[in-house]
Amino acid sequence: MNPQVDRLLVIGLGLIGGSFALGLKQRGCCRTVVGYNRNQDTLDEGLRLGIIDEAATDLEAAVRRADVIMLAVPVKVMESVMAQISPWLRSDTILTDAGSAKGNVVRAAEQVFGEIPPLFVPGHPIAGSEKSGVTAAKSDLYERHKVILTPLAQTDRNALKLIHSLWEALGAEVHHMDVPRHDEVLAATSHLPHLLAFSLVNTLANDRENRDIFRYAAGGFRDFTRIAASDPIMWHDIFLANRDATLKVLDEFTDGLAELRDAVARSDGEAMLGVFTRAKSARDHFTKILSGTAYSLPMNDNVIFKVQPGGKVQGQIRVAGDKSMSHRSIMLGALAEGITEVEGFLEGEDALATLQAFRDMGVVIEGPSQGRVRIHGVGMKGLKQPPGPLYLGNSGTAMRLFAGLLAGQDFDTELTGDESLSKRPMERVAAPLREMGAWIVTGPEGCPPIKIVGGQSLKGIDYQMPMASAQVKSCVLLAGLYSDGETSTTEPAPTRDHTERMLTGFGYPVERDGATARVQGGAKMTAAKIDVPADISSAAFFMVAASIAPGSDLLLEHVGINPTRIGVINILRQMGADLTLSNERDVGGEPVADIRIRYAPLKGIQIPEDQVPLAIDEFPVLFVAAACAEGATTLTGAEELRVKESDRIQAMVDGLSALGVQIEGTPDGAIIQGGGLQGGRVNSLGDHRIAMAFAVAGLRAEGEIVIDDCANVATSFPNFVELAKQVGLNLRIGG
Repeated sequence: MNPQVDRLLVIGLGLIGGSFALGLKQRGCCRTVVGYNRNQDTLDEGLRLGIIDEAATDLEAAVRRADVIMLAVPVKVMESVMAQISPWLRSDTILTDAGSAKGNVVRAAEQVFGEIPPLFVPGHPIAGSEKSGVTAAKSDLYERHKVILTPLAQTDRNALKLIHSLWEALGAEVHHMDVPRHDEVLAATSHLPHLLAFSLVNTLANDRENRDIFRYAAGGFRDFTRIAASDPIMWHDIFLANRDATLKVLDEFTDGLAELRDAVARSDGEAMLGVFTRAKSARDHFTKILSGTAYSLPMNDNVIFKVQPGGKVQGQIRVAGDKSMSHRSIMLGALAEGITEVEGFLEGEDALATLQAFRDMGVVIEGPSQGRVRIHGVGMKGLKQPPGPLYLGNSGTAMRLFAGLLAGQDFDTELTGDESLSKRPMERVAAPLREMGAWIVTGPEGCPPIKIVGGQSLKGIDYQMPMASAQVKSCVLLAGLYSDGETSTTEPAPTRDHTERMLTGFGYPVERDGATARVQGGAKMTAAKIDVPADISSAAFFMVAASIAPGSDLLLEHVGINPTRIGVINILRQMGADLTLSNERDVGGEPVADIRIRYAPLKGIQIPEDQVPLAIDEFPVLFVAAACAEGATTLTGAEELRVKESDRIQAMVDGLSALGVQIEGTPDGAIIQGGGLQGGRVNSLGDHRIAMAFAVAGLRAEGEIVIDDCANVATSFPNFVELAKQVGLNLRIGG
């Protein structure tokens, strides 16, 4: 239900105040809406247009009777208006405002009231129009726009709740922010652009040839300078009110402009390209934020997959590029000397987060465009301190590899991630890095954020790994590149070796002897060409889909078949899958092949423990294969699955149980009785692989499967839904 106010008084009946009044009046949130304005014609117009119910001619009486007062007046007169109404303000009247410079408004309140009233809720709607005045008021002005409330320590919680709910009733997206941060953000995102637009148009207007300049101006000029048509008096007041924050961001812009001017003067194309690519990336990210699809946003919306039962899988597809190699191609290409060209780059959110992190550290990166990326390497010591924490989205791979790579840099860094990543263990990489001399601090319970103090002298170590983990191995080896002496890792079971292979491809010597890999610190890398094969982890969903659905015949093209990644192939073959490889070849040091899968009845097996590390990411969908097999399948030695994006063992036990499968979880695996699946509802717990595994399960279910919390599929496999539909899955995104 909408909030209810008995008498609302709006002081300042222009576009902002008038739209606030009209919107609440039309939504039935106020019994009586009263307007006050120094101009009687404005009040008359407000009455005529139905924006207000009453026009206040006696301000004192209006204030004394008001339950909520909105101050929608220019910031320069805010203090005088507060002083005028102060003697008449009831102790239970809630006061709020719409000023854009909150520091100025709060100082004005302190000056007038001595102590800021608990019922004062400062606010700022980020909405407007090129038209002004009460006749421009619109009841939907604030729909799908942001409103920032800046409550103070003493602000009454109930007053805050009411003002918050009034803005939400108008369709606004309401955020809370402290006053200084608000003014800094608005100086950068609103005040500075207006200042630059006014300055540019003024500069060109003074040009003697200004008629031709304006006559032939293209759309970009019109778009950029549109805001210079805003009310000059209002912006004069805003710049004075938010002077300090505006000057700070203006100085930063001036410094950046000077650097760009210098690059132009020197004909330094690479420096210019760096500015332009970083700017384009930031603008693209800004567009994603506006559409609600940015990887840096919490995924609060429940994206639901709905899968209808039955069907078969047929066709010929190439799945997304290998995520592990996409991460590493950016990392090593950035540290190499020269330009590295990458084909087949996975344009998923995790890999894009890695790419953006290197842009933040000064690396010029062109693309991605249709899987192509050009990386202008800066050499082993060429990275620069990023302007803030490096946000790595949902990617544990990126965070653990970055920890090793950054441990040997001269600058401090902080690594952060989304809610899911922030719960994943990082001491497993922090501990060996500390042995090497790194200064590294993890967050609560050894989880992110990770803070790394630069300038440390690292020494090589011989690390006997307590668990099989390609991420830990790669982290230590990458730190070894910056260490004195030799660094070696010995793993208890084979894991993926993309880091070792790619280092060799970039010309960095890596010695491999069985389970041990060694590097000497101090060498360099030279740019290379990388062709990223299709990700076998992504292909695994379609391998299982074709294996369990009668009548299926599917060809998967250009799939990476690195010997340390083919556990899923070996396990499916042992279960009886009809799976053949053809066109085997070597691409940039990585073996690839086309994989054909035809339906064949599967049987339950005891999964060999030596295959577990080779298929660690594929087990969610292998659980589905086991549920469709004849007999029992037993998995042991897979405790690593409990600390992935979710506890994948428990997630699959819970989900398959809900679909009627007999399954028992164990500390390091599960026992799955095959036979069939019913329909039902399951929760992926925000884990992309769990979500996709249950989507595949729909092929053999007896009824519809509904899968909750699937938004993170985009982090691993951006076009999974499209490819699934293309080959025959009856899958749609529900609500």
